[in-house]
Amino acid sequence: MHAPNRRATAVGAAALLLAGAAIAAVPSSASAANILTNPGFETGALSGWSCSGGTGSVVSTTVHGGSKALAGAVTASDNAKCAQTVAVQPNTTYTLSSWVRGNYVYLGVTGAGSTWTPSASDWKQLSVTFTTGAAQTSAEVYLNGWFGQGTYYADDVSLDGPGGNPADTQAPTAPTSLVATATAATQVSLSWGASTDNVGVTGYDVYRNGTLATTVTGTTATVTGLTASTAYTFTVKAHDAAGNASAASNSLAVTTPSGGGGTPGGFKQAAPYLYNGWGNPPSPTTVMNASGIKWFTLAFVLAQNGCNPTWDSQRPLLNGVDQQTINAVRAAGGDVVPSFGGWSGNKLGPNCADATALAGAYQKVIDAYQLKAIDIDIENTDEFENYTVQDRILGALKIVKQKNPGIRTIVTFGTAISGPTADGNRLIEQSKALGADIDVFTIMPFDFGNASTDMYAATVSAANGLKNKLKSVYGWDDATAYSHLGISGMNGLSDNNETTSIANWTAIRDWANTNHIARLAFWSVNRDRGCAGGGLQETCSGIAQSDWQFSTITAGFTG
Repeated sequence: MHAPNRRATAVGAAALLLAGAAIAAVPSSASAANILTNPGFETGALSGWSCSGGTGSVVSTTVHGGSKALAGAVTASDNAKCAQTVAVQPNTTYTLSSWVRGNYVYLGVTGAGSTWTPSASDWKQLSVTFTTGAAQTSAEVYLNGWFGQGTYYADDVSLDGPGGNPADTQAPTAPTSLVATATAATQVSLSWGASTDNVGVTGYDVYRNGTLATTVTGTTATVTGLTASTAYTFTVKAHDAAGNASAASNSLAVTTPSGGGGTPGGFKQAAPYLYNGWGNPPSPTTVMNASGIKWFTLAFVLAQNGCNPTWDSQRPLLNGVDQQTINAVRAAGGDVVPSFGGWSGNKLGPNCADATALAGAYQKVIDAYQLKAIDIDIENTDEFENYTVQDRILGALKIVKQKNPGIRTIVTFGTAISGPTADGNRLIEQSKALGADIDVFTIMPFDFGNASTDMYAATVSAANGLKNKLKSVYGWDDATAYSHLGISGMNGLSDNNETTSIANWTAIRDWANTNHIARLAFWSVNRDRGCAGGGLQETCSGIAQSDWQFSTITAGFTG
């Protein structure tokens, strides 16, 4: 069956410190770049800062900006000095500022200058400008209160000026994880991981086929003026204020769709499974006429005599019942997506020698039926838990996408209630690493092992776990991740006697529409008939329902 499954000090010192700010050399001007670490304490910790006597802490109740601030717990014997040492350039002017609150709050630079306020019942900004010495390469900045005057608060501390490389020749690090977040016929939206630099990244250059396409200051860009159904290669480089350029990011290959476009997961499909080799298969046109369903996921393409695709390892691709089913569905205005694999049987993944051979097997089926989409139902120890075969499948799907512009690829796999298992996480990570360009990742949220499971809550939890994993791996936002996500449930009783009721499935369908996911399916149309109290059956759902009621609900999925 298709079913199973299986992370400054005293006031008197101020004048002396200010006097030390003068130097003989002519200073350079500082560019406006905050070079402090954790300047707003938003890490939730004192990272980058050192406070005397354990008097410093990060709080969220008294803040100026963001959600965190520094609290200095002054005592009769400790002024709660919190300091940070930074690399600076010689003969350079810097400006230190901070928002403070409390009595007798000091802001300063050791040996260079300070300022203070006797009372700030509300937030007040302090600022001091200083110039580094001719050979100075570091500076200590600090905040402190005064003995016995109570806790002070500080937030949004800034030290504006260049970092500590006086002759900056070091290039920024290369941008990372370049991905396409949306693709249309004439444009592609991109996102990548930020670069780092000692003086600060000032922008990113986006290259299309080796030619500069656009320059941006953030980590996203949209390249326009493209041609439909055309392959492009994108890279990104960072540059800094000194004119240094990084090495290129990873190379990203994108083929624009033939027209219209949308997100890479813009394919929407309501397609329950229909199995001609099991469970008294119904007439597809009967189900279509009664329910309004248009698509079916047709199960299962398996291997025969090595790497040769046939239906259930025995029925031919052409001139058999499966082709008759496809012809009937298409004549009625619908279409099918063949499913390769499943839980049992002799599968193509382990039987084909490599990704090229496996892609060739997929191609035979694509060519036989002129397909718009294929589903790889990757399960069990021979495929899902076999990482060599996982990679072989992903590599084959990459080849399929390259040879069949516009075809949609779907991978379907088991899940835990919290989201993908370790094998599922690995599958997603490898799909990104290998550039497989999968359109839809579909989970099977059932067979969790407890008959009392709330199947609506469990399905939503598993789907959101998958969404979060896709965001983490691909750098997508919620909407884009949902647009690459599918759900394939089990109507009525599952193998573990969990019950997905009519009400459950309706709620799941509504959730799927609200979040605009890509695909909704269930196992199976063969079982979409009522038999209350009948237990787990191949020909009915085991619960009270009308014939084709799950199909009718699924037909209401629009994405």
